[in-house]
Amino acid sequence: MPKKPLEGLRVADFSWYGAGPIAGNTLSQFGAEVIRVESETRPDGLRRVHPFAMNPDGTFKTGYNVSGYFNNFNTGKLSIQLNLNVPKGQEVAYRLIEKCDVFLTNFTPRVIDKWNLRYEQISAVNPRIIAAYAPMQGLTGPHRDFLGFGAVLTPVTGISHMSGFPHRPPIGVGTNYPDYVINPGHTVTAILAALRYRNRTGKGQLIELPQIESVVNALGTAVLEYLVNGDNPTRMGNRSLNASPHGAFRCADDPESVGSVDRWVVIACRDDREWAAAAAALGHPEAAADPRFATFEARKANEDELEALIASWVRDRKAEDVAAALQAAGVPAGVVQNAQDLLERDEHMRARGYYQYVEHPEAGREAHDGPAFRLSATPGSVPGPAPLLGEHTMEVCERIIGLSMDEVADLLAEGVLV
Repeated sequence: MPKKPLEGLRVADFSWYGAGPIAGNTLSQFGAEVIRVESETRPDGLRRVHPFAMNPDGTFKTGYNVSGYFNNFNTGKLSIQLNLNVPKGQEVAYRLIEKCDVFLTNFTPRVIDKWNLRYEQISAVNPRIIAAYAPMQGLTGPHRDFLGFGAVLTPVTGISHMSGFPHRPPIGVGTNYPDYVINPGHTVTAILAALRYRNRTGKGQLIELPQIESVVNALGTAVLEYLVNGDNPTRMGNRSLNASPHGAFRCADDPESVGSVDRWVVIACRDDREWAAAAAALGHPEAAADPRFATFEARKANEDELEALIASWVRDRKAEDVAAALQAAGVPAGVVQNAQDLLERDEHMRARGYYQYVEHPEAGREAHDGPAFRLSATPGSVPGPAPLLGEHTMEVCERIIGLSMDEVADLLAEGVLV
């Protein structure tokens, strides 16, 4: 197998929940040795949430090692249990950081201060360290110690204000979107940039990635519209200022769809040509010449009628057939897919082999997200199952930190490696 591009890189992952561990997961998929620093005194919350692996009798497995949520975002990492609330635990942390290239955390500055893991402290131990801090609102400022996750960042950054229908309350995006995409992507980019700088100069550096500032990058033109026009963009449902029709339309129910039989197709026509092609593909070419819909301006003025018309055309048709007909006609369209579709029924995802399966010692066979990008010469992959809590404590202490077995035994007895 070809060598992965980050082989030889060692990461001390002092993060938890989503944004930090997901960044570390990307580094792990491309060859880095990532060491999760955890503690049973306060385990990562993702170890305790659904979905849990199931027993043969249909009951859920229990314990810290069977959460699909945690396992998906921590593939191939090592796990050491370490009590950072005591001085000896912090001393062990310094010895680990001394042997690493990257330090990663998304805890608030208050916790970092408590654990004595500020940049000036860890860089004194390892001047070449690249230290990535990704607290929700940054290392400084009046809100630096505010708590939150993706579900908090979505409204705080304005995304929820623009999500939903204008006559209803904000609904957000239904998931901790910033944790999965924006924040870890920016964190990995920053780490790679800092590595390039270190390769040239030999010097490490501090990376400060306030998650709030990372996420407002995704607002598009909203802030610009307010700055230039004084307008405050708000919820538009599925509609767009630049396309019509632009929406989700209910198709025939699918009794084989697990959990909910309703099926939907999304359609976006950006100009008159696409609208004419869509009307023809759906069996109603005459609609393109209807004065109510013949131009973009007319369609926007009569959008309620337009959407009702399209809904009548597709309600008895299979969503997959509608999407295929529109795509064949050059019209942007797609099925509103669920997890079952993505994992089992989407022929494209299956052909590309995006989901990768691993055997976990407690959870069993699991499907994991594969790498988000592919390198032709040095591809990444899911390196193995997620670690059991503290699974590699002895290995990390001896092989990486360089502690003797007697030292490890003393630390265990003193409650440091817990």
